[in-house]
Amino acid sequence: MLTDKIKKYLIENKYYDTTEDLDYQKALESLGININSSFAQFNLGTNAMTFKGRIGNIYNVCWFYINSSYEKQIIAFQENFSIPKEYIPLDSFEGEGGFFYNRKTGEVIELELGEKLLNFQKGIIDTKWDSFNEFLEWYFELN
Repeated sequence: MLTDKIKKYLIENKYYDTTEDLDYQKALESLGININSSFAQFNLGTNAMTFKGRIGNIYNVCWFYINSSYEKQIIAFQENFSIPKEYIPLDSFEGEGGFFYNRKTGEVIELELGEKLLNFQKGIIDTKWDSFNEFLEWYFELN
């Protein structure tokens, strides 16, 4: 579940929307996302395409899955950067860096071209949040 702090932020910024969207639910299912996870709740319960935070913009993954070539982006990251299949991008990786959500563990990592990516490929994760809630609180500067 999303924390109260995150929900409050989303409501205050007019991002929160509890309208049920079956296409968004299908998108999450296609991506192998647990529908009861905080990640799913964030993507199902918001009404914007992207969200500005302390670094760049992150996606509403459902919107991008339905309306863009998001699946191709996932495959490109897997093939070009050796990103394991459990990780999906949360942004466009502009500026040579970006965030990835782990569909199995719920953690979020930050990768950048260069040392961070090389370390990741060796099994070393330099920047990680153990949960999507933890990441959102950092990203939206709610700490």
